[in-house]
Amino acid sequence: MKALILAGGLGKRLRPYTENTPKPLVIVATKPIIVWQIEWLKNYGITDFVVACGYKREKVIEYLGNGRKLGVKIGYVVEDEPLGTGGAIKNAEPFLKNEGKFIVINGDIITNLNPLHLLTLDKHLGSIALVPLPSPYGIVETEGDKVKSFKEKPLLEDYWINAGVYCFSSKVFSYLPEKGDIEREVFPVLAEKGLLKAVKYTNVFWKSIDTVKDLEIAEKILSKKSR
Repeated sequence: MKALILAGGLGKRLRPYTENTPKPLVIVATKPIIVWQIEWLKNYGITDFVVACGYKREKVIEYLGNGRKLGVKIGYVVEDEPLGTGGAIKNAEPFLKNEGKFIVINGDIITNLNPLHLLTLDKHLGSIALVPLPSPYGIVETEGDKVKSFKEKPLLEDYWINAGVYCFSSKVFSYLPEKGDIEREVFPVLAEKGLLKAVKYTNVFWKSIDTVKDLEIAEKILSKKSR
């Protein structure tokens, strides 16, 4: 089975880190984001990768090479202009169309969730990993007018967000745009047709590295885990 890493973004909100470095190579707790991702998936037996890259792609290709130093196999698809997440997957069709199904991950997440839970598609064309929504604020628990306790940025477990990890049947390519985002243009259509499966994860580590603050938080958490 192959995994496609969507690593073509500009990473504007991570500046100045991304002024000279593509987002996948930004270091978090001693390792680039994309190395965290490859090692995570390798732990689950996935060793064949396609990297969709655009911004400063030559640095990504130079760093990863053919994947041998990480014990995996890596091929590349290149975006000459930003294609969006849907367009990036469509652009990788020549590498993936003969796969029965394949994994796709956004290039800015670090997680330890088990991707193998996504593989059972049944009648669906895709499955999407969901994680509880992390509150951006601490909350106050009350009883009447009495303050009972404080919780620092808890997970809101009644609400679920897209974790940026998917499994797709090769049949999904007929739904993908040449240019555009899968989240806005494809997922709503698949959901309406009953072709998108939700897989909920709890008690996992998951962090999206979108901003400098996200980077600092992930750095702190992963540095503690590696001790």
